[in-house]
Amino acid sequence: MSDLVSFERFIVGPEVSAEDGRIAVLPTKSLWLLSNGLLGIAGVFLFPQVDALLVFLTLTALTICAGHSVGMHRLLIHRSFSTPTWLKYILVWLGTLVGMAGPIGMIRIHDLRDWHQRQKQCPDHPSHRAGFFKDAFWQLCCEFKLRSAPKLVLESRVSRDRFYTFSEATWMPQQLPLALLLFALGGWAWVLWGCCLRVFVSLSGHWIVGHFAHRQGQQGWKITGLPVQGYNIPHLGLITFGENWHGNHHAFPYSAKLGVEEGQTDPGFVFISVLQKLGLAWDVKQPGDEAERQGLIRVQ
Repeated sequence: MSDLVSFERFIVGPEVSAEDGRIAVLPTKSLWLLSNGLLGIAGVFLFPQVDALLVFLTLTALTICAGHSVGMHRLLIHRSFSTPTWLKYILVWLGTLVGMAGPIGMIRIHDLRDWHQRQKQCPDHPSHRAGFFKDAFWQLCCEFKLRSAPKLVLESRVSRDRFYTFSEATWMPQQLPLALLLFALGGWAWVLWGCCLRVFVSLSGHWIVGHFAHRQGQQGWKITGLPVQGYNIPHLGLITFGENWHGNHHAFPYSAKLGVEEGQTDPGFVFISVLQKLGLAWDVKQPGDEAERQGLIRVQ
């Protein structure tokens, strides 16, 4: 197995250039973010309720931690551990509820960004090299479209899976069943806080972590020869569920454990450890379980 699972999914022809592309605004993506943001903020002012706040916090934690960080990122994309199929579907479905993309879309977004960051030259968009506000617009509302892109070849276990293909085709409408349940339990307050505000905050928060985690911060390891490095953002372990330890993730992309050093809080791995003790997770990978990345050095 290669040092990054992502390598297995791309066929790169001689005509492919990582720099030959353009920034393109995605109207659907922009409208999705804007509408959820406006409705979510309206919910805060129209329904300043404690119960709605608790719904927002609970669903945000559940979808980001169990769904995005554990289900989408560590399980589906990097195959850092294994679970029963039914549990994998639940975790990936929770990740779809984050509102970023479906499972196949998440693989494509993640792997193309990682492929860019492993080239000798990486454009400003996938490297997060642009300024704060420009990068926010680019990442949240745009896409870097290559003139000739690598061909993504998904594993048959993903491309032929009916649950994944259905979730991919319906990832936006997936919010509707949850919205109906929240409306039945708490009215419009719960819908605006639990769906709209949650999606807006989750998307914005994901971008903010990615922005700073690729620019500067604490480093335990470095990959020599690459233009883009990963950095750790201390003190954010609890609210990012371990995704803030991005420097560690660049060093050990196959590892289910992101907070690999003493004092690095990683709720996502705690959740995986609980599943492991219950017999619902196995083959849980940690640093050292696979071959070391080429160019990996320890930073003192």
